[in-house]
Amino acid sequence: MRAMTVVASAILAVAVSGYAVAQTPTMPAAVHMTNGMLMDAKGMSLYTFDNDKEANKSACAGNCLNNWPVLKAEAADKDIGDWKVITRDDGSKQWAYKGKPLYYFVMDKAAGDKLGEGRGMVWHLAKM
Repeated sequence: MRAMTVVASAILAVAVSGYAVAQTPTMPAAVHMTNGMLMDAKGMSLYTFDNDKEANKSACAGNCLNNWPVLKAEAADKDIGDWKVITRDDGSKQWAYKGKPLYYFVMDKAAGDKLGEGRGMVWHLAKM
């Protein structure tokens, strides 16, 4: 009986440690993926900007931000694999995925809207 208890405890410990590994975040809590596209927690589409030529650096500033608000990162947020918290020129924080800063499009009003796709031939839905 004691041997079964020890074996059961060992199996439970392995299962729990496997569960903990499976729960390691692979992306920010503010982001999820639907059909290969990146969206925020509310289902709003996220975009990348071809003019962001330098990895993890946003070229969208000034008037650009009126139409393309950034996916903000909180001060306590930390890098997670391909996900980086970048510091914008104004000191605010923004999420980037694989070196590409992420943005919303102001004309997307409801979850799943993709009105920014292809705008100016430089804005694209963010994909994994």
